[in-house]
Amino acid sequence: MMKKFLVRLNALTVKEFRQIMRDPSSILIGLILPCVLIFIFGYGLSLDVNNIPVAVVMDKPSPVAQKVFSGLTGSRYFSPCWMSSMQEAEELMRRREVDAILHTASDFDRRLKRGEAEVQLILHGADSTTATLIQQYTAGLLALRMRSELDMGKRPVSPTGSVEVVPRIWFNEAGTSTWYLVPGLVVIIMTLVGAFLTALVMAREWERGTLESLFVTPAGRAEILLSKIIPYFLLGFIGLLLCLAAARWMFGVPMRGSLWLFFLCSSLYLLVALGLGLIISSLTRSQFLASQIALIVSFLPAVILSGFLFDLRSVPTIVRAVGSILPATYFMEILKTLFLAGDNMNIILRNSAALVGYIVLFMAVAAHFTRKKLD
Repeated sequence: MMKKFLVRLNALTVKEFRQIMRDPSSILIGLILPCVLIFIFGYGLSLDVNNIPVAVVMDKPSPVAQKVFSGLTGSRYFSPCWMSSMQEAEELMRRREVDAILHTASDFDRRLKRGEAEVQLILHGADSTTATLIQQYTAGLLALRMRSELDMGKRPVSPTGSVEVVPRIWFNEAGTSTWYLVPGLVVIIMTLVGAFLTALVMAREWERGTLESLFVTPAGRAEILLSKIIPYFLLGFIGLLLCLAAARWMFGVPMRGSLWLFFLCSSLYLLVALGLGLIISSLTRSQFLASQIALIVSFLPAVILSGFLFDLRSVPTIVRAVGSILPATYFMEILKTLFLAGDNMNIILRNSAALVGYIVLFMAVAAHFTRKKLD
């Protein structure tokens, strides 16, 4: 009895191993995906920030003030640019070309001699976690600079050996991570509705043969594609309205940009996600495989590599390059700008142009694979 049991068990086990080897998706999920996640989380992503672009403005440049900030140049955490006026520095901040502004007043030297020196630190608060780290790094660097002067036996630039950092946060005066995360959640939800759901539903129709039935009707390629896009576009738009209502009335996230820009840019990304879902379903035609590919190609990258959780400027170049080709990355920057900073057209137009390019590409590819079955 036991011998027969072992024989059957061995036969079934061998059968399952052979099935796994014949199914590329099983190998992809079981071996490749864990390796990718380990690489991304273990090596590619970090809560630290490096090479922070900082604008330094001194109303009255002096050797003493330059000595105080000399540590910025040699630090791996900062990438300083020296500006001649606050107006220029603020313009860089609005364009998100710098994450912070260090400003010293014209009486900095005089106050430094009395031990009352202050450095104004203006932070881009769209990412509250990064802003907090920048504040800590700045305070630590200035304190280290003072200690270095004392340890070397030099006359301390301040009798108290310290310079007070006075922070001021732009675009996120509440200083809460909710204002940063909620716009990102909109991107994740739009990705789920657009790419993930569309890929599953279309693959189900391929499995059931309903799409093949449409191929023998007089309906054209454009009609079939539009009939699939319009319902899910409306469904995604309803989800978008719910997200906007929750962001405003449940979490108190401000909408400083124009609503028409918000809906326009969201419509662009929703079309991108729908196009990606159509491509996945056309290539796989299996619900299981479509769900796994949609998870790997759309959902996980939108969570990990789009700037939702981590600042992409602090990750290795290869990871940053992968993030830069994801449509979710561009939509993420648009939403954070509209919610927290307002109608910064330089950022919005640049990222919207990228989304339009993805729409053209994905819809063309989807039409190509659909055409092959209509011929």
